[in-house]
Amino acid sequence: MEYALLIFTILVGTILTFFSGFGLGTLLLPVFCLFFPIDVAVGATGIVHGMNSIFKFLFVYKNIHFPTFLRFSIPAIIFAVIGGITLSAISELPIAWSYMFFNKTIDVSYIQLIIGCIMLFFAWIELSPKLNQLKIQQKWLPLGGVLSGFFGGISGHQGALRAAFLTKAGLTKEQFIATSNASAVIIDLTRLTVYFTTIPFGQLAPHATLIIIGIFVAFIGTTIGSRLVKKVTLQWIQQFVGSLLIVYGLGLIFGLI
Repeated sequence: MEYALLIFTILVGTILTFFSGFGLGTLLLPVFCLFFPIDVAVGATGIVHGMNSIFKFLFVYKNIHFPTFLRFSIPAIIFAVIGGITLSAISELPIAWSYMFFNKTIDVSYIQLIIGCIMLFFAWIELSPKLNQLKIQQKWLPLGGVLSGFFGGISGHQGALRAAFLTKAGLTKEQFIATSNASAVIIDLTRLTVYFTTIPFGQLAPHATLIIIGIFVAFIGTTIGSRLVKKVTLQWIQQFVGSLLIVYGLGLIFGLI
């Protein structure tokens, strides 16, 4: 049953990335949270997202604008490491708070609290028309790398910040897609390297087949989505997905997920 649910969600999620404005990692993280502890869920999402980014990279790498890529990605690499180490550190912290719910004690860990708040923050960014259209001056590209790398490392949420900074880099559409994708790949590879040394990925071993299937399903969803539409945002889908992310974020904060 878990195979069917996860495969269906990954397939739909990868297709929805072309319609909703939300990235694959943002959509997949809440699903993996249902199967794994939060830190392991972030790592599992990173594996699928990273492989999907590499798959896209094979089609667009020729259009990378390397001066922009280097200005953005060098700080991103450094802070992806810091974000990954931070994820490991907060996963080892004690319980943040507890409360009674229907005569049952519910413990909320710091990692649930922090990832839940990050999820709410990025759902807010994506759903706010003004923030969604926010564009940053080109001189702030290194800062964009810092923020995108750090949040990518700690929770996988890097796409919204990456787009906000790179859209002001004066790139053609093809250069923007390729440079953004290359930055995503480098952040994913960096954070996964950190995860594999700090996160108990032994918990993923019994589900290795599920992760591998998820990677291939993501490939299929990306291929279908790219043929259906060229990055068109349908507002009702965006609002629906954003609402679900808010529900998941609150669920984490209150220890219900």
